[in-house]
Amino acid sequence: MLFDSSIRKELARSFGATLVVLVTVVMTMMLIRTLGQASRGSVSPSDVMLVMGFTVLGQLSTILSMSLFIAVVGVLSRMYRDSEMVIWFASGQGLARLLAPLLRFAWPVLAVIAVLSLGVLPWANAQIQELRTRYEQRSDIDRIAPGEFQESANGSRVFFIDKESPDPQAANNVFIAATDGPRESVTSARSARSEIQNGERMVLLSQGQRLESSRTAPELKVSEFAEYGLRIGDAPPSAGGEMAIKNRPTYQLLSQAAPAAQAELSWRLGLALAAINFVVLGLALAVVNPRAGRSSSLFLALFAFIVYNNLMNLGQSWIEAGKLGLVGFTVLLHGGTLLLGLLVLTLRHYQWSPRQWWTSRSVP
Repeated sequence: MLFDSSIRKELARSFGATLVVLVTVVMTMMLIRTLGQASRGSVSPSDVMLVMGFTVLGQLSTILSMSLFIAVVGVLSRMYRDSEMVIWFASGQGLARLLAPLLRFAWPVLAVIAVLSLGVLPWANAQIQELRTRYEQRSDIDRIAPGEFQESANGSRVFFIDKESPDPQAANNVFIAATDGPRESVTSARSARSEIQNGERMVLLSQGQRLESSRTAPELKVSEFAEYGLRIGDAPPSAGGEMAIKNRPTYQLLSQAAPAAQAELSWRLGLALAAINFVVLGLALAVVNPRAGRSSSLFLALFAFIVYNNLMNLGQSWIEAGKLGLVGFTVLLHGGTLLLGLLVLTLRHYQWSPRQWWTSRSVP
C-alpha cells in the first residue's frame, strides 16, 4: 500500500506538470491561429478569446491522454534509472503488478476524457460554429467600427463611418469606395440605413454625392442626391439548417448509419479507448537502456502516440469513404493495440525474450 500511494503521488505530480506545459503550448498555438482567422474576417475580433477557449476545450481530451501517457512513461523510466525496478523485481513482484496502481490513478482522468470526447467536444464545436455563423450573417455596416476603414465581404467595397448611431442598422457620415470592373465610384453621405427589400440587403444613403470614373475612358461623373439606394448583398440566411456532423451530439450519431456520422463517432469513441490503451502501452514501453540515453523511452512514447493518432485519423477517413465499418475498425485498431500492449506486458512480466527462447532450443 505504501508503494502504491507513493507511485500515485509521483504520477500526479508528473501528470500535473505535463498538463500545464501542454495546455500552455496548445493555447499559444490556438491564439495565433484564432488571431489569423480574425484578421481574415472569419471570426469577430471580440470573440477571439471565446473561440480560443472553445477550441482548447475541444482538444482537451487529446491533451489529457498525452499527459497521462507521458506521466506513466516518465515515472516508470525514472524508476528504472534509479534501480527501484530492480528492487521491485527482486522482491518477487512482476511488471504486471504495477498495472493496478496505474489504473487506480488513471480512472478519474479516463472518465474525464470520456466525458470530454463524447459530450463536451461536439458542444464546443457547435459553439465555435455559432460564433462564426453569427459573425458571417452580420451586414457590412454592422462590421464597421467608427473611425476605421472596413472592406466588404466580397472585397469590392470599402466602408468608413465617422461616428456611431443609436440605431445599430444606421450610420452617420458614410464614405463608400466601390469597384465594379473597370468602373470606380466614391460615394459620401451624411447618413445611411440598412434595410431588407425584396430579399436583398440595401443601404439607403441620404444627403450626399457620388463620383464615378472609368479606367478605360477619360470621363468623370459627379452627382448629388437626397436619397440613394445601394445593394450590398442578399438577405442573411436563417440560423436554422442541418447541423454539421462535428456539432451533433453523440446520441444522435448512434442512431445514424451514414458513413460521415459513423466516422465522427469512431473518432469520439477512439479518444476514450485510446486513453485506456495508453496506460497499458506506457507500462509496456517504459524501459530504460543506458546505452540509448535517458530520453529514449519518452521519444518512443511520443512516436507511438503520433502513430496511434494518425491511424485514428486514417480510419476515420476510411469509414467516411465506406471502406471500413465502425465496429471492424474499432476492434482492429483499439482492440488490436490493447492485445499488443498486454502481450508485450506479459512477456516483460515473465522476463521472456527471443534470445532466451533461442538459447533454450539450442541447448540439448
